[in-house]
Amino acid sequence: MPHLPDAALPDPSRQPQFYASVPGKRLIAWIVDLVLVVIVCIAVLPLTGFLGIFFWPTMLLVIGFAYRVATLAMGSATWGMQFAGIELRDASGARFDLSLAMMHTIGYSVSVAFPILQVISIVLMLTSARGQGLTDSLLGTVAINRRVEA
Repeated sequence: MPHLPDAALPDPSRQPQFYASVPGKRLIAWIVDLVLVVIVCIAVLPLTGFLGIFFWPTMLLVIGFAYRVATLAMGSATWGMQFAGIELRDASGARFDLSLAMMHTIGYSVSVAFPILQVISIVLMLTSARGQGLTDSLLGTVAINRRVEA
């Protein structure tokens, strides 16, 4: 199975297999990641003396942010993305480093905070040639299939 070289992004018109079904896989990854973050928050709740109930949204935000930055920086994909078979790459085709993982997570967090930005992001994922969301478009990043059949 060919893998994407760390040199350039595949052309969606000549290599559409890298982008096939990616928007749907991103949805699956988002659901898996959300479930994982909620499980971690529930596990942390007793450690807060159950006071975490009073700041549950903040706890979800902080733990989710740390989870996304850490997993993107380590493998260019969250565990949900790995489960769905996709990964993120930068404009040159390279895997994410810590700074890009942080910037992408900040962009994602801002998009989630403002529903109109989330709608724009979803529309872009469904209509752009590379399936890039709003944050991807601004950073020049892209989600691709991890393994592609020749």
